[in-house]
Amino acid sequence: MNSIIPYFFLGVSLATPIGPVKATLLNTGFKNGFFHAWFFGLGAVVTDILYMIMVYFGIAQFIEMPFVKTLLWSFGFFVLMYTGIENLLTVNNIELDSKFRKVVRLRHSLLSGFLMALLNPLTILFWLGIYGSILVGGATTMTGYKIILYSITILLGIALVDFIMASISGGSRKILSPSFLKIISIFSSISMIGFGIYFGIQAYHSLF
Repeated sequence: MNSIIPYFFLGVSLATPIGPVKATLLNTGFKNGFFHAWFFGLGAVVTDILYMIMVYFGIAQFIEMPFVKTLLWSFGFFVLMYTGIENLLTVNNIELDSKFRKVVRLRHSLLSGFLMALLNPLTILFWLGIYGSILVGGATTMTGYKIILYSITILLGIALVDFIMASISGGSRKILSPSFLKIISIFSSISMIGFGIYFGIQAYHSLF
């Protein structure tokens, strides 16, 4: 591919499916508004950059070790179960009036996005599979400059999707009723718990 456009759409298509990170981003927007959801997405993008660097330099190969895989599945299980259950227990915190809303710092949302993506095994497997394949496929034709350019383009596609999702979830606070937002938040929390259970099953299979 000589054009950067396909790589941009690759980033968009890869970021669109609702996984545990996107479910949490949407839930953050419903609870705390656009900026918190956007900063959560930026934190996740920082993780993407970290894994891209690891794959590029071949550091990520140790992730294929059985012990490390089990550790990652286990961490993913605990993080998602904790987050999902916590969101269910605090679903009544969704308030449209800022006077009654609990103050959450933006840096907390940024750190939450970073840690959620960092400990998400699907993120790691994605970068190993997709980005690793891009590097292998273009190893003989792409220069270092092109690799950096295409990598940035993929990240821009991912960031655009995060921005749109943050806008939708944050904007929903002004359109939808608190009761409906709570229902959506419950579904997203159940989704996180579902992914957590899946990760737990994978960790169990890795151990036994």
